[in-house]
Amino acid sequence: MSLIIGQVAPQFTLISSDLKEISLADFKGKKVVLHFFPMAFTGTCTTQLCTLRDNFGFYEGINAQVLGISVDSPFTLAKFKEENEYQFPLLSDFNKQASADYGAIYDEFVFGLKGVSKRAAFVIDEEQRIIYAEVLESAGDLPDFDAIEKKLQ
Repeated sequence: MSLIIGQVAPQFTLISSDLKEISLADFKGKKVVLHFFPMAFTGTCTTQLCTLRDNFGFYEGINAQVLGISVDSPFTLAKFKEENEYQFPLLSDFNKQASADYGAIYDEFVFGLKGVSKRAAFVIDEEQRIIYAEVLESAGDLPDFDAIEKKLQ
């Protein structure tokens, strides 16, 4: 299923690396930047989230909420967040529902692993409508950070 610009974003409630429930609905009234990533502690995923970390001032300056989502456990994500000093929540989609709802899931990934999040980025406006959507087929590619920032301005 692919999402289209202007569509209401699929709602989710996931467990954060801080072991708290976080819902998309919690952020109604502010822009949200969702970054799905396949697996913590892998090269391109670390680059993706470190790019967000290193440019966090931009997102904070425009009052946009950044959320990272993968199918890793919340415990793995807690260690990943701690080691890389991410300032934004990492959410565990361990049951794979949010990844599926956003069309950002591999049926089969490397080593025969099934149900791994695709690398993807979405920008959701204050009314919880999708204003930017990018789902990448190759796990080695990075989202278009410039296009995301332009959509937020």
